[in-house]
Amino acid sequence: MTSTTTTAVEQLSATTLLRFATAGSVDDGKSTLVGRLLHDSKSVLADQLEAVEHASRSRGQEAPDLALLTDGLRAEREQGITIDVAYRYFATPRRRFILADTPGHVQYTRNMVTGASTAELTVILVDARNGVVEQTRRHAALAALLRVPHVVLAVNKMDLVDYRESVFAAIAEEFTAYATELGVPEVTAIPISALAGDNVVEPSAAMDWYGGPTVLEHLETVPVSHDLTGCHARLPVQYVIRPQTSEHPDYRGYAGQIAAGTFRVGQEVTVLPSGRTSKVSGIDLLGTPVDIAWTPQSVTLLLEDDIDISRGDIIVPSDDTPATSQDVEATVCHVADQPLTVGQRVLLKHTTRTVKAIVKEIPSRLTLDDLSQHPEPGQLVANDIGTVRVRTAEPLALDSYAHSRRTGSFLLIDPADGTTLAAGMAGESFATEKAKAAGADDEGWDF
Repeated sequence: MTSTTTTAVEQLSATTLLRFATAGSVDDGKSTLVGRLLHDSKSVLADQLEAVEHASRSRGQEAPDLALLTDGLRAEREQGITIDVAYRYFATPRRRFILADTPGHVQYTRNMVTGASTAELTVILVDARNGVVEQTRRHAALAALLRVPHVVLAVNKMDLVDYRESVFAAIAEEFTAYATELGVPEVTAIPISALAGDNVVEPSAAMDWYGGPTVLEHLETVPVSHDLTGCHARLPVQYVIRPQTSEHPDYRGYAGQIAAGTFRVGQEVTVLPSGRTSKVSGIDLLGTPVDIAWTPQSVTLLLEDDIDISRGDIIVPSDDTPATSQDVEATVCHVADQPLTVGQRVLLKHTTRTVKAIVKEIPSRLTLDDLSQHPEPGQLVANDIGTVRVRTAEPLALDSYAHSRRTGSFLLIDPADGTTLAAGMAGESFATEKAKAAGADDEGWDF
């Protein structure tokens, strides 16, 4: 490896990583925006661009359709829409990115949940000619529900409204008011034209009234905290290591990825759900003993006492233990084609633990258009979001999703064929003023 290559690798390793998702109504230009970002940031290989140009010409288009850089399915290309979540990786000298281009159709709302569940930022597009529509409000509500810390409102197709500042200002004001009602901690509004490239990577000469950052500038500079060391320390046990060799006759380690927080040698810990306690006698990281480890490192903990621990247990600090319960109340996004019904037997997967469960109640279904609750719907169908009460066969240690997206989330699974039925989030649905007053979330979301 040459010195120039080594320097480039070192610089890339030093940059931070941002996961972000795009969302918006049909034909708002999500895929075109992503294609423009990739093209103008010089993140497209020559053969990829050539393939897009060829496909565009075959469809009778003079200019290359940059949306084809992300719309990879044949049905997407034929219909000119996005159907599935398209993940793309690109990088600039300042930051690395993993983006999820999500569909805009109502029937693909569950795909947006998948794409935004791990995102630190969501770009919600609005057609400047149409303003805030029903699907815009739906995606804003989903971003709030999934506790995405940063939301960007990209008012697209400004070239079709003569780049008028008044159009942008009205849309930005309406959306920000709605997002604030949902409890979204931060909204950044940017006027753009993805097709023409205005304010995507380069500033627009046609909108000299706008003095804010371009989309790429904001993506490169938005503060992203990957520091979960101050959160509740949690280690879901994935595997129990017992070599029983002559070199390690008594070795018994508990391996897994630290979901949040920090563990230290000598720290008093509790194993849940059993409640047994011990002290950390050692920490192995990549085969090397260390005194301290933090998220998201994969480690092996050794304890002073030989206690019964197995896959699915969670090791936590003794002075910061979550409550365990067999009764789970949460908001779920239903993602399966088959409905979720009261009395249905399911499997609940939380971190590395999977337990049998039964749906006891479905108290309400959320109407995302106006945030109203439809009481006692009896079932949830594909793309529905509602509140459920589930009784598990064994106690679980769930945190509130507002405090930990990793240990506050779970999946409901069909025990017959392993199909994922719903994605669940424990605790309050939205960080509304009422929830904040109750102490669910004091200073916004920072995951």
